[in-house]
Amino acid sequence: MVALVRNSEMDGIRATIRQVDDRFNREFGYPYILLNDEDFTDEFKDKVQAITKAKVYFGKLPKSHWGLSPYVTEEKVKAALAHNKDRYLYGGSYSYRLMCRYQSGFIFKHPLLAHLDYYWRIEPGVDYYCSLSYDPFRYMRDNNLVYGYTIAPTEKELTVETLWNTTRTWMLENPELLPEKSFIHWAINEKSKYTMCHFWSNFEIVDLAFYRSAAYESYFQHLDRAGGFFYERWGDAPVHSIAASMLLRKEQIHWFEDIGYHHPGYAHCPNKPEMLRNCICDKGQNFMYHGMCSRRFTEVGDIYKDQALELARLPDRK
Repeated sequence: MVALVRNSEMDGIRATIRQVDDRFNREFGYPYILLNDEDFTDEFKDKVQAITKAKVYFGKLPKSHWGLSPYVTEEKVKAALAHNKDRYLYGGSYSYRLMCRYQSGFIFKHPLLAHLDYYWRIEPGVDYYCSLSYDPFRYMRDNNLVYGYTIAPTEKELTVETLWNTTRTWMLENPELLPEKSFIHWAINEKSKYTMCHFWSNFEIVDLAFYRSAAYESYFQHLDRAGGFFYERWGDAPVHSIAASMLLRKEQIHWFEDIGYHHPGYAHCPNKPEMLRNCICDKGQNFMYHGMCSRRFTEVGDIYKDQALELARLPDRK
């Protein structure tokens, strides 16, 4: 269980850990790894450790992982923040961009994660609605799954205006890093338009071999050089999601339908009776059962590499 969290979010992360323990981890005892760009206070560490019997590790981010990308200039970033300030949420936030870049390309490189095969990302101030009687990590491993999610909304287009065009350039320059088949058709439609569908990465369970792969690292470095984490507001959710759909097959991606979950903005409450009986939530909170991205996940399938490259060659048709 891994979280990037500030000292000021102590109460929120304590509440999350209590819920995760109650719903799942009290039986399995997986450790928590909490990371911060500053030193955690003694109060933070004492109060978090008091809330759980699981081992808790506290880590500070390496300076080389947190800060302005070497591929952008401070002057241009300031201008971009001023331009985008009133265009969308966090449009003028520098710290939010640091977080998105870190979550996209560095969190899995932290020394405290070096021994992990999988991670489950947790956040302060979220809700877990359902008790689990099985181990999601073992489920991922036993079923050869790579990426697990629970909510899939659409991204705000203004925040990722050039993300797909930057991605298509990487695809055409690195065809040898693409798999023979992928689920890219979920994120990119037949007209080569980005659907804005993404897996909401504030909850994700991931085989870290994926993020550590040569293909993912090459893709992240390409995005970082393009500057969109700062000049636009590329989030880790669309970056992770395009990478997963571009580099994985559909059968390697799993919707944890039985994990009821709420993060401010969206909530998922399972509506199947055999799942709902393990949950405390309003089954009317059923965004995932009528959302466009959920329907598309069901309707489309994998395509071959040559088809994916053809999508990358097509002009972006509005």
